[in-house]
Amino acid sequence: MEGFKALGLSYKNAPIDIREKVAFNESDSTDFILKLQELFEVEEALLVSTCNRTELYYSAPNDLSKEILGLISAFKHISSQELKSYFQFYSSKEASKHLFNVTLGLESQVLGDIQISNQVKRAYQQSADLNMAGPHLHRLMHTIFYANKRVVQETSLQDGTASVASVAVDLVRGFIGNIENPRIALIGLGEIGQNVLENLDSKEATITLVNRTKSIAEKLSEGKNILVKDLSNLESIITENDVVISAVATSAPLITADHLSEEILHKLFIDLSVPRSIAQEVERVPGVSVYNVDQLTERTLKARAIRTKAIPAVENIIEEELSNFMSWKNEMGVSPTIQKLKIALDQIRKEELSRHKKLSDKEIELLDVVTKSMIQKVIKLPVLQLKAACKRGESETLVEVLNDLFNLESTKIEKR
Repeated sequence: MEGFKALGLSYKNAPIDIREKVAFNESDSTDFILKLQELFEVEEALLVSTCNRTELYYSAPNDLSKEILGLISAFKHISSQELKSYFQFYSSKEASKHLFNVTLGLESQVLGDIQISNQVKRAYQQSADLNMAGPHLHRLMHTIFYANKRVVQETSLQDGTASVASVAVDLVRGFIGNIENPRIALIGLGEIGQNVLENLDSKEATITLVNRTKSIAEKLSEGKNILVKDLSNLESIITENDVVISAVATSAPLITADHLSEEILHKLFIDLSVPRSIAQEVERVPGVSVYNVDQLTERTLKARAIRTKAIPAVENIIEEELSNFMSWKNEMGVSPTIQKLKIALDQIRKEELSRHKKLSDKEIELLDVVTKSMIQKVIKLPVLQLKAACKRGESETLVEVLNDLFNLESTKIEKR
C-alpha cells in the first residue's frame, strides 16, 4: 500500500522534556486513534509511544502527515511550530523499514532493547481492538515479529544486560555494594517496574514495593521476602531507603525536594518515567544522585559493543523479511487481475460446455472435470509470470497485456 506512512520523534532528535510532552499513555492513545479515525480518511493506524519515542504509522489514500502533526499538537496543547523541527516523516517503504528497525531494537537508546518489541505488540493489539489494523498492517506486523524471532535465534543483538531495567539494576548494585543492609524502594509496577523487580535480588537488599494499586504489589511480593507499602507514605519511604527507583506514569513529578530531609548522607534515585516522576530540583540536593532514562545509556557500553557486532546480521534479516513483505504487497496488487483472469477463462469454459446440450449428465460431469483441469494448467504459467514480475517490480506491463488480451477491465469479481 503506497499510502502507508509514518511520523514521529525519538531520543535521537528530541530531548526528554519534548518527548515527555508528547508521550501517550494507553488511554490517551485510544482517544487519539479514535479522534484520528473520526477526522481523517485513515484506514490503519499504529501509535507507538515509549519513554524514547512517539511515532504514528498510518495508511491513507493521501499524505496526512502535516494534518496529523497538527492533531498531535492540539491534543497535547503544544505549538505545532515547536514540534515541527523534532518530527521526522517517512513514506511507503521507508515507514515499513523504520518499523522493522524500531521493533527489533536497532533504533533503541539501549541497542537491542527487548522491551520495545513488547511495547510495539501492545500498540498493535490496541490498533486491532479499535479496528484500525487492516490486511497491510496485520501482514507487516507478523512479518516483523517473525524477523524478531530470527534475530533472537540467529544473532547476538539481545545478548548481555542492556535493557533499561537491567542497566538500572546494575547501577543499583554498584551503589549498594558498600552499604550494610541496603534498602531499595521500587515505586510503580507497570512493565518497566516489573522488569526491574525481575532483575533485583531480595538477598542483596531489603526491597519495598509501592504501587497505586496495592493488590498488584501484594501479588508480586507473594512468597518472597519483599515489603509492600502505601503510596501515601511516600515521604517516609524515601527517607528509609538508600535507593528509590521510580517507574510511575504521571503527568507531574511525584517526588520533589520537599520529600527529602536535610540529614541525607548518600541516596540514589533512578527515574524510569517519561514524563519524569522525579523533579529536577532533587538533583541539587546534597548527597543525592539522580539518573534518568537518557543517562542510563552510560552503563551500556560493554553490552553495546557485543550487540553492535550483530548489526550487519540483523540488517540482513530485515532486508530478507522486508523483501518478502514487499513481494506479498506487490502480489496483493495483482491479485485482482489474477482473479479476473480466472473468472474470464472459466466463463469461456462454461459457455463452451453449454453448447453441447445433447450430452448425458455423466458426460457433462466428466467434461466439467477435464475442462477445469485444463484451465488450471493454462492459467498456471501467467500466474507464475505475474508473481515473478512482481518480485522484479515489472508487473504493471504484464497486467496491461492480460487486461488487453482478455478484456479483463470489464470482468466483475463477485463479492463473497
